[in-house]
Amino acid sequence: MALVYRPTMQLSGLLFSLLGWVLSCLTTYLPQWKNLNLELNELEIWTMGLWQACVVQEEGGMQCKDFDSFLALPPELRISRILMVFSNGSGLLGLLLSGFGLDCSKIGERQQEQKKRLVLFGGTLFWLSGITAIVPVSWVAHSTVQEFWDENIPDIVPRWDFGEALFVGWLAGFCLVLGGSLLNGTACSPKLHPSSGRYAAAEQRERCQRSETETRP
Repeated sequence: MALVYRPTMQLSGLLFSLLGWVLSCLTTYLPQWKNLNLELNELEIWTMGLWQACVVQEEGGMQCKDFDSFLALPPELRISRILMVFSNGSGLLGLLLSGFGLDCSKIGERQQEQKKRLVLFGGTLFWLSGITAIVPVSWVAHSTVQEFWDENIPDIVPRWDFGEALFVGWLAGFCLVLGGSLLNGTACSPKLHPSSGRYAAAEQRERCQRSETETRP
């Protein structure tokens, strides 16, 4: 089945990877990595991302302020910036390489071995992109949980909670890893020549006709 549906699997892997890359870019610039609800003022919701902090008011207004210094950020946010930018870059490179290596691409039709290497390298880049998207999101989520349940912090101090960007980042990493797995799976399988498929179908029909003839009285 993997031989017959190889072009379909390649396109599916590329589409999953494209979706994951778009979500990864979206996660990088969303300011909702952390949310904070103030009990004293329930009309405002504070959010924090990798690049800026924002306050959302109930009337629908949103005001954001960029962080003044990269070095002043917590360690998880500094490393997350670097990893997410790397994830976006490796995902884009994977899209370019694997796109040229697809069986349905007419570029380099006589160089099948090179196209296979492009697909395999592109799938590996998607794996790397997915992992480097999951790691920072999970790290920020872990630090948020630790701070939320820290007994040394007084109860009157507001606690940060998970933001929507974390869930988008997990979905992005999953799509990138899935897309890379599909592409690498097709790159490791032999290509089925069209004449081989027609020969197999003709042989199957001949076997059916032979069995019908033998079963007749």
